[in-house]
Amino acid sequence: MSSPYLTLTVVELTQETNDAVTIHLEAPGRQPIASAPGQFLTLILPCGPGGKKERRAYSLSSTPSEAPRLSVTVKRVTGGLVSNYLLDTVRVGQQLEAMAPLGNFTLTPNPAAARSLVLVGAGSGITPLMSMLKAVLRDEPRSQVLLVYGNRNESSVIFGQQLRQLEAQSGGRLQVEHIYSQPTGPVAAHQHTGRLNRTMLLRILEQRHQAPPAQADYYLCGPDGMMAEAKSALELLGVPQAQIRRESFVAAAETQETAAAQPGGHGDVSDSDDDGQIVTRNVTVNYEGTEYQFEVKPSQTILEAALDLDIDLPYSCQAGLCTACRGKCLSGKVHLDEREGLSDSEMNQGYVLVCVAHPLTRDVVIEID
Repeated sequence: MSSPYLTLTVVELTQETNDAVTIHLEAPGRQPIASAPGQFLTLILPCGPGGKKERRAYSLSSTPSEAPRLSVTVKRVTGGLVSNYLLDTVRVGQQLEAMAPLGNFTLTPNPAAARSLVLVGAGSGITPLMSMLKAVLRDEPRSQVLLVYGNRNESSVIFGQQLRQLEAQSGGRLQVEHIYSQPTGPVAAHQHTGRLNRTMLLRILEQRHQAPPAQADYYLCGPDGMMAEAKSALELLGVPQAQIRRESFVAAAETQETAAAQPGGHGDVSDSDDDGQIVTRNVTVNYEGTEYQFEVKPSQTILEAALDLDIDLPYSCQAGLCTACRGKCLSGKVHLDEREGLSDSEMNQGYVLVCVAHPLTRDVVIEID
């Protein structure tokens, strides 16, 4: 099995706003790295206490057609350990450790498609949407894209100049609607004042959307409040759930900034006829040809117990969202604190996320992909 870890070199830095930078990366020998529009890259950085390595997932703002370059856009988070480390120290020529691109919040371009896409984002939630819209504009000449993008003001718009250029060059295939909660200047055409909410989104879709709402595909990425408003608007319009994809930006812990992933199903791996008690138990984890047996305390997840023993399992967000730590439960039962990262199909096949998993029986055996 090939290693999930990469060593990437910083080849260029693009200052997007005062507090956001795009980091352009390439592998040794400019070897292309497989990715899909909407996926994320996990950076592993020695910025913790005593040089401890910390991991953060950043959505790719590049597209597969830009290979061998992979680009991530990082926005400074007040008190954020990793974002501040990156923005204060990263330099061209520097090498960064990373995991191969992951994530289920993806769009697959189809040159024969003639579809209508609506992308709704706020703040740094634009990053995976940017990858998607660039890929569609390049590879789907008959498709239309409407981007609804919320920010504090004009100066906080990530990719502002690039979006203006893409819109101007698209021949009408890309429409961009900006929403500013605290605008600093006069509001121009296709700009709105206030918070990106249900009413505003309904108004924009009525004015700018060419296809019937229920026939479009929707991709949502941003804070939970924005996502809930957008989802409510789409429900009112009768949009089928299957045509709505979303990626939450969720704080997993005080030391983490944001982790992103595609929500999935909500089944429970644990069965009601089990005692359901989370107590100290031993588990077995198979990873890369090695079998690890270790104890998991009630206060720990399976991943935390492994990391405390220096067992190097793959992980990224530690919030049950990104699927980097996905494994298959071959025997026994586990409880998952969070199920957003797994689809119904994956749940039915016995897949679990060890970063949010607790053993419920004595015979838990998990095989990590």
